[in-house]
Amino acid sequence: MSFAVVKPTMDSFNTVIRFLTNQKTTIGYGVMAIATIGGERLFSLFSFQCPCNTEQNFTYGLMYLLGPALVLLTVGLFLSTALWRLYTGCCLNPMKLCPRGNCIGCISIFMRAVVGALVPPIMWLSVALLNGTFYECAVSGLEDQVIVDLFCKNRTSTCKAELAKVPCKTSNLPVAETNNLLLMLRAQSQILGWVLIMSSALAGLIGTCYKNCRSQVSYLQLTFWKIYMQKEREKFDSFAEDYATKLAERNLKSFFDNTEPEAFSFPNHTAWEQVSAVYTYKHSDQCYSTLQKYVEQPDRDYSSEKMPLQMEHSLE
Repeated sequence: MSFAVVKPTMDSFNTVIRFLTNQKTTIGYGVMAIATIGGERLFSLFSFQCPCNTEQNFTYGLMYLLGPALVLLTVGLFLSTALWRLYTGCCLNPMKLCPRGNCIGCISIFMRAVVGALVPPIMWLSVALLNGTFYECAVSGLEDQVIVDLFCKNRTSTCKAELAKVPCKTSNLPVAETNNLLLMLRAQSQILGWVLIMSSALAGLIGTCYKNCRSQVSYLQLTFWKIYMQKEREKFDSFAEDYATKLAERNLKSFFDNTEPEAFSFPNHTAWEQVSAVYTYKHSDQCYSTLQKYVEQPDRDYSSEKMPLQMEHSLE
């Protein structure tokens, strides 16, 4: 009886785990959005203090609006495995970027890395613009006559001189006029925020439609391809850790026992270069990665690297 109760519970638990695994990209974006909102609120409440003068408002507000976005873009590119896989060693061998004169794969991977890295900055800008605090400070410090006239049209004569103090509510303008200006600034900021959100969503939809339309494989095969690549990366990390452990144990055993090191089968440098290359799917290959393409090639070189760390200093 208890087994019958436990089994459905375990099945339900496995179903939940499988669902979370399949939706991990969506969950990741959700966590990213929550973190962005929280970070923006923390900046607004505890760090941001608009100077409320014409000389500094624009620069100060713009730095808080664009500075974190630039940092997030840089971090996104820095954490892009595909980007580093593409550019590692390209200074010593520029042909790695365009093998056999084909630069389409290089450009495609670079664009995908940039698009992926743009998600956090766009989230930050969207949240910051919807909140409006940074935009209010930045725009109120503009000295462009057209901008000033736009905000101070049909208002008191002191509006132009006091506009920079409006975000701090320390201006000499009437309270109603100050609140009206704040509402106008916040409305403009939120409009820009929604324009950015809608533009990004539309661009993402168009890009996805174009990518799927140009796909050389069916939807189901494309799904299988993504699953295979994910599993290959997971298994590669597992195998790499296992072999690195064995190699470390073999070297330490040889050192402490003061004996000749045991033979250790290890891919040679050429093999590493080939499996690290950019892969573009071709119907004629029927391979799902550079690793599969390498292990299935008929003229594969099975010679092992005699000293796995021999080339370490020459590659630096």
